[in-house]
Amino acid sequence: MANGSLALILHAHLPYVCHPEHPEFLEEEWLFEAITETYLPLLRILETLHAEGAPVRLTLSLTPTLCTLLRDPLLQERYLAYLGRGIALAELELGRTGHAPQVQALARFYRERFAESRCLYENRWQRDVVGAFGRLQEAGVLEIITCAATHGFLPLMAHYPEAVRAQIFIARDHYEETFGRAPRGIWLPECGYVAGVEKTLAEADLRWFVLDSHGLLHAQPRPRSAIYAPCYTPAGPAAFARDRESSRQVWSAEEGYPGDPAYRDFYRDIGFDLGDEALAGFLPPGGGRRFTGIKYHRVTGRTEEKALYDREAALARVEDHAAHFLAARAAQFEALAGKTAAEPIIVTPFDAELFGHWWYEGPEFLDLFLRKAVAQGAFRLNTPGHYLEEHPTHQLVSPSASSWGHKGYWEVWLDASNAWVYPHLHMAARRMTELATRFAPTEPPPLVERALRQMARELLLAQSSDWAFLMKTGTARDYATRRTEAHLLRFLRLYEQVREGGTVDENFLANCEWRDHPFPNLNWRHYAASSEP
Repeated sequence: MANGSLALILHAHLPYVCHPEHPEFLEEEWLFEAITETYLPLLRILETLHAEGAPVRLTLSLTPTLCTLLRDPLLQERYLAYLGRGIALAELELGRTGHAPQVQALARFYRERFAESRCLYENRWQRDVVGAFGRLQEAGVLEIITCAATHGFLPLMAHYPEAVRAQIFIARDHYEETFGRAPRGIWLPECGYVAGVEKTLAEADLRWFVLDSHGLLHAQPRPRSAIYAPCYTPAGPAAFARDRESSRQVWSAEEGYPGDPAYRDFYRDIGFDLGDEALAGFLPPGGGRRFTGIKYHRVTGRTEEKALYDREAALARVEDHAAHFLAARAAQFEALAGKTAAEPIIVTPFDAELFGHWWYEGPEFLDLFLRKAVAQGAFRLNTPGHYLEEHPTHQLVSPSASSWGHKGYWEVWLDASNAWVYPHLHMAARRMTELATRFAPTEPPPLVERALRQMARELLLAQSSDWAFLMKTGTARDYATRRTEAHLLRFLRLYEQVREGGTVDENFLANCEWRDHPFPNLNWRHYAASSEP
């Protein structure tokens, strides 16, 4: 008999990285790598489990920016070109590595994986990854939830409630357009919560969200079931808390499964290992290096001398780790027996891209874990939304401000490296609210309507939490800085034109729309100030 529910949540997100102004743009490959290594394998696993009749339920957040990228025709064409480059490079590697059979076998493995990805993407899913996930939701395998429109970090917008409202309402509108139904749950970007957010969620008819564990443990009053049952907030939406024990076994740099010496090393890629001659035609325009997806080494350990990747040995470790993860969850539920008012629920969220992109064997781990969990039956695989339907009565609490970032609050997104962006973002939010409030009761001329919509897009894109994160980590600081500045400058130019009542420069506006075109039906009136006291 099942002892409780496990809610496995995969948060799938990428920032809006689309550059039609360039024939090829390196950062777009963030998307292409995630499609190949995470989204397509996940689709295949879930479709197979459904076809076999396995009683599996998972939660998947597909952020509005990611959905937009996945459905962009230009990026779909560029993704196929990316796969073509991978196949061609793997073919060359088959010839270059003839003297090393083990390496040549790996080159053949990658050629087959690239070719299989192309076949699945083109033929099985007709390039529509979002639609394929949507069908799994209709089949009851997934609960797809939304996220803030551009993954803006909501606690640092709290003094500008119209900006928070727009992030949530535009996301809700996008979800309804995409999936033909209203979302029930939302992934708060970075699990970032501050008091008041739940009121906006309730206004958008969102029923539940996820906090980090301390966001619920430090609630007032203290939750009687700790983090093993949701609690309702005063505005209505239910808060579920992340279970750190289950997360640590995967995430931890010291203890986590992906660091096992048998697994494929992420960083040792032939795009950095080989000389220019071997990579002729595959390096990015203007020089520099790029990841190719062809990696011949395993983690091995803290050493520069990496051993060659052994696929069979890696899959054997997947078997061990899936069994270990299952046993640990079963033990958790056994320890919780009789200690919660309702059926206990363990909420285990991860970035989806961990499985496949960062941890190459991650999809196989998920597949084996899900199969073992169904076979053992010690707990149910469930979703928060379905759990609330089964158990509608819970304690009422006021959660604590929190995030899942380092030290649990805001310091990742607000420190010396990125603090400069917030005065500009806040100024733009005030100005967007100013014009939206002014024009909302009217029917603006078509050009002004377009300009207001594009201003909202530029502001939303500038607010993405990804830019502040990249500035903090330094992994793509210059790119993140340029993106923030470019969106704000385009916003300001349009603002000046609309505010002064002069002529909107249609050529400039059209260029902005061509560059940045998420949310074609965006409702800029969500930024208008409320007349309520």
